[in-house]
Amino acid sequence: MLRTASASALRNSVVRAARPSTSALGCRAATTHAISNPTLANIEKRWEGLPMQEQADLWMALRDRMKENWTDLTVQEKKAAYWIAFGSHGPRSLPPPGEGKKVAAYTLAGVFASFVIFAALRSFANPPPPTMTKEWQEASNEYLKAQNSDPLTGISSEGYTGKGQVQSPSGRP
Repeated sequence: MLRTASASALRNSVVRAARPSTSALGCRAATTHAISNPTLANIEKRWEGLPMQEQADLWMALRDRMKENWTDLTVQEKKAAYWIAFGSHGPRSLPPPGEGKKVAAYTLAGVFASFVIFAALRSFANPPPPTMTKEWQEASNEYLKAQNSDPLTGISSEGYTGKGQVQSPSGRP
């Protein structure tokens, strides 16, 4: 599209022609009369049972009323607007009874299933390698001393008191 002054002027005139003027429509008229008390009565108990369209219509009517002076709102409208905005419905609703027990039961079932899987894998696993016996690791210590391995701070140094390679219990029965 060309970026010239005439193209911009043409585009702006088309947009203005497509958009109705605010003077022709007038200002969007907010509801100037109060919402009826039967509509708002027991809204806390009826809200979840109302169809979504009625919920939306009621909220839009209250929103339009709140755009005006708040002193014109009735007490019922103020209570309904507060409850719709901050009431215990939707994500703020109370958890269903027994949900804590259900979560605990599923958690215990998961822990038990993971223990069963661990035990099954452990029972079919190969035995530990021969290098994991205490005797093999002591022989590795002697070999490292004979090779003068790490003479400054390690197993071949003067006054070394560590265990060296030994980390496993004795492999003898």
